[in-house]
Amino acid sequence: MITFEHIRKQFPDGTVAVDDLDLELPSGKITVFVGPSGCGKTTSLRMINRMVEPTSGRILVDGEDVLEKDPAVLRRGIGYVIQHAGLFPHRTVVDNVATVPHLLGRSKKERRAAAMELLERVGLPTAFADRYPSQLSGGQQQRVGVARALAADPPVMLMDEPFSAVDPVVRDQLQQEFLRLQSELGKTIALVTHDIDEAVKLGDTIAVFRAGGHLAQVGTPQELLERPADDFVRDFVGRDRGFRGLSFESAASLPVRPLGEVGGARLVLDDSGRPVCWEGPGVRGGSAPVEGTFTAHDSLRLVTDLALSSPVATAVRVDGAGRADGLVPHHDLVDHLAARRAPA
Repeated sequence: MITFEHIRKQFPDGTVAVDDLDLELPSGKITVFVGPSGCGKTTSLRMINRMVEPTSGRILVDGEDVLEKDPAVLRRGIGYVIQHAGLFPHRTVVDNVATVPHLLGRSKKERRAAAMELLERVGLPTAFADRYPSQLSGGQQQRVGVARALAADPPVMLMDEPFSAVDPVVRDQLQQEFLRLQSELGKTIALVTHDIDEAVKLGDTIAVFRAGGHLAQVGTPQELLERPADDFVRDFVGRDRGFRGLSFESAASLPVRPLGEVGGARLVLDDSGRPVCWEGPGVRGGSAPVEGTFTAHDSLRLVTDLALSSPVATAVRVDGAGRADGLVPHHDLVDHLAARRAPA
């Protein structure tokens, strides 16, 4: 657990970046710091590993005051991932990943073996090991940055806008990979982002900061979306927070129609029963691909998005093998969403 106790950071020019911060980050969970520029979220993160020294107060990591530890020793036990990865350009990928094991005195053979294993764990081919950062894409560099942060198997990881420097498709892939890794490793993670959608997707807990370094609200993503503490939080999480809130509701109870025609269109399946496209006079151009499907385990947000983007305003449900087993027209979805809000 990471605990902030009455933390204040005031810079020499008098600027107060963080003011009386009391916050607990639970062990084995992801806590996301989010807020507008200049609200103190990155300063708060960097005080955990003493890259910024607090003016007053205490920060405890598993009960130990970080100010009582040697900064270099402290940082070797805390993984740190930043925007643009922050790799050493003159070192190969494997040597970048092995940086902390090298500082900890492990043999060259040990640290190379550990680095190779980590590259595979973050989804990079080991063939990349002897390349240099300049030879990798932005997303690949970020994966190396995550592998390097994991190299000493730290219980705590700090991540400062780790996925903001890549395009949306790569960003989504990195987020999914990150969540997969966290499900396996169970690290205590503090992550900074300015993107509320990223905060909702990644955070077990979200801490919303307001200007002046004040904590506006702390809660689960669902709590923030459904019960914002004040107008600032309400405006920050956005007018479409109701749509975001559908991320936490399962499609399991959604009424599903049997396969058949919808609005003058039929769903074409391949030989295995997997959906391929919509065909018929109800489809512009006569045919349009099925660009996404859902299962009973997915969220209502995904189903809503699929229905809105479908050429026939209908989401297609599939089973575990990807075979189509039902349809949800948009009007059935609207009725379901309205019914779940109706008083009992």
